[in-house]
Amino acid sequence: MIGGILAIKLGMSRIFGEDDAVIPVTVLRAGPCIVTQKKTKKVDGYNAVQVGFLEKKESRTNKPLLGHFKKAGGKTFYHVKEFPVDDTDALEVGQKITVEMFKPGELVHVTGVSKGRGFAGVIKRWGFHKGPETHGSTSHRRPGSIGASATPSRVIKGKKMPGHMGSERVTTKNLKVIDVRVEQNLLLLRGAIPGSRKSLVIVKRV
Repeated sequence: MIGGILAIKLGMSRIFGEDDAVIPVTVLRAGPCIVTQKKTKKVDGYNAVQVGFLEKKESRTNKPLLGHFKKAGGKTFYHVKEFPVDDTDALEVGQKITVEMFKPGELVHVTGVSKGRGFAGVIKRWGFHKGPETHGSTSHRRPGSIGASATPSRVIKGKKMPGHMGSERVTTKNLKVIDVRVEQNLLLLRGAIPGSRKSLVIVKRV
């Protein structure tokens, strides 16, 4: 069985549990994904399947990818991703992968690109404390000293500094599957996941 699926983040909502408890959920449109290629240990050195997600027009696909997709049935896709599998014989090129692979109650890992926050200072980016707000202080939001004296006479790599915040690949682990709606290709996960609405995420089984 394939270990994951590609999805689009639709946004957040909430549902009510059996004891009327409010459960915050993230709604994903997961799949359907189409198997576009099989990679075997004998030929490629590892076992995996390549899947395509979100169909697009052939006119928007370059010729190398167009030839690659024609071997898999002719449909072209915006997103392509490989997932490792134990046995490639269990899947066929052109096979459809849907949210049926997930069951309510199981845990998943979700990987996405976090929202970009632009250039941010150390307080917003790293949670530094403010300096004194009283008159005479000139260090309200400054990072403070970053030097290391005469030895080693340089700023150490990895120092927490102002800079570009967000827009990084982030994985949120062990999110509980609350509901699976196969007819609508919807997956409801408890809690928040990285990324903005309509962004691509990867959902992997634990």
